[in-house]
Amino acid sequence: MRALFHCLGRVRAALSLLLIIIFGVSPIPALAAGIATCTGKFPNPITDICWSCILPISIGSARIANLGDQEDIDNPGSPVCSCGVNPVIGLSIGFWEPARHVEAVRKPFCLTSLGGINLDPGIPAPEAARFTRSEGDGDGGSFYQAHYYTNPVMYWLEVVTDFPCLEKGSFDLAYLTEVDPLWNDDELTLILNPDAMLFANPVAIAACAADCVAASLGFGIREMFWCAGCQGGLYPLDGHVPYHLGGVRTAELMAQRLTAKLHRELVAWGWHGRAGLCGPYFLPAMDKTAYKTQLTYPIPATDKEGGRCCQPFGRTTVTWGAGKEYPVMGEDFAFMLFRKRNCCVGY
Repeated sequence: MRALFHCLGRVRAALSLLLIIIFGVSPIPALAAGIATCTGKFPNPITDICWSCILPISIGSARIANLGDQEDIDNPGSPVCSCGVNPVIGLSIGFWEPARHVEAVRKPFCLTSLGGINLDPGIPAPEAARFTRSEGDGDGGSFYQAHYYTNPVMYWLEVVTDFPCLEKGSFDLAYLTEVDPLWNDDELTLILNPDAMLFANPVAIAACAADCVAASLGFGIREMFWCAGCQGGLYPLDGHVPYHLGGVRTAELMAQRLTAKLHRELVAWGWHGRAGLCGPYFLPAMDKTAYKTQLTYPIPATDKEGGRCCQPFGRTTVTWGAGKEYPVMGEDFAFMLFRKRNCCVGY
């Protein structure tokens, strides 16, 4: 009898595997939950990061290094600055610091930027999903988990030594949306963004078209904080996307939302402008013009278009995102975040 049950178990397992291979479905619910793959690669700091994105370098309002006509926002006008109770006189330096890393993944606790490590701590969390509406034109939405890393790569690579404007630290995992109950609940996340109620109307959403045009030509419109440029609306600050128009576009939106969410939670701070010359400051409403992104996985976006390989928040993915997504191994995404840094350098 034991041999019979063992034989039946092997037959059932073989049939389940055959169904998965042929139809992509499984008769065993527990097996179906584990179908999502966990892939990834640690970003090579030499070959996977577009180092020209740190440009331009400025002293005051004057840009002294700008290879490839890199895009920039306004810097403090005066080249001379001072910080501290006992003022230290220095120079006002501006550049774009690669300091954060964001990834959008399908499988919970899958760390794409750490080589595809699956933490699996036993905490239940929703997997990524795509769905199609029965009403309307049949367009579908999607849901992704996202992770936020600290990655002050210029510091731990010692690209520049004894430079006070670099954040000191190492590559580290800072935020997991899987343990955040607000990330998969549109209503609960209103705790962070109650102002979303003001912009949940066709007029406010239609106005985001102007932000899309501005971001595609340069930087988005700072005052239109509820817009994510060509990626649509920034709200709600969670993982639900009402219209899924490609993995790269959706992952770019996830990067914007998670960064904005961490600003609301005072985890991410401001480092730019006159207020940032002497150190970081609270910035609950994210300034989207202070960030650029560069895709590092699945295909690093190191090929320059018009001399540039970094994209401001909100720029259309049509020009640079084509061919960056492919089935199974290329459906999770990771981005290097370059943030604007203004600093008073005095020794």
